[in-house]
Amino acid sequence: MLRTKMLEDIEAVIFDMDGTLIDSMWIWPSVDVDFYKRHHLTAPERFPDEMEGMSFSEVAKLFLEMFPTLECTPQQIMDEWTEMAHERYMNQAPLKAGVYEFIAEMKAQGKKIGIATSNGRGLVEDTLKSLGVTEFFDVVRTACEVERGKPAPDVYLLVAREMRVRPERCLVFEDVPMGILAGKNAGMKVCAVYDEASKNQEEKKRSLADYYICGYDDIRNETYEVL
Repeated sequence: MLRTKMLEDIEAVIFDMDGTLIDSMWIWPSVDVDFYKRHHLTAPERFPDEMEGMSFSEVAKLFLEMFPTLECTPQQIMDEWTEMAHERYMNQAPLKAGVYEFIAEMKAQGKKIGIATSNGRGLVEDTLKSLGVTEFFDVVRTACEVERGKPAPDVYLLVAREMRVRPERCLVFEDVPMGILAGKNAGMKVCAVYDEASKNQEEKKRSLADYYICGYDDIRNETYEVL
């Protein structure tokens, strides 16, 4: 049985999804390129930075503010993005190395397991089903279902409340600074996860988190960093 200091006094583990649980962060820049081309738009220079941590619905609203000539609703934009990303999620977004073994071990130990993601619910549910891991998760919530997206703690607090676990007994796994801040703002311990898409933010991630892993085998091997 996996026993490590990181998991002492922890009753629940909560995962962000994209870039943390699955290798999917590369998908959205490719969707953006296709969307801009389809609608004859020019990509704004700082849009990716501004949207970090935002919920799917918050990003859609920001997008309409930046492109007021688009004659559609936020929901229509989200539906279009989902349609464009769906095939890539179903066929090209695998679980990160070691994740399956780790969540199976947490389940065997009786820990609660949750997801707190900024993605849209339909895409999340379809992705978990395609990966065969739906049954592992006790609670799955998206930032679209709370008042504020990350770095606000709302979605993490909602997941903890529905799992009936106090925030200080939760360990969060996140791959970007705004997500790490959301977990910390919720009063939870946070482990930063390496992801290729956020490798230029490594210093900031380490400065915010309690732990850092290059991959989930670091937990079993006790080669994770205590920050």
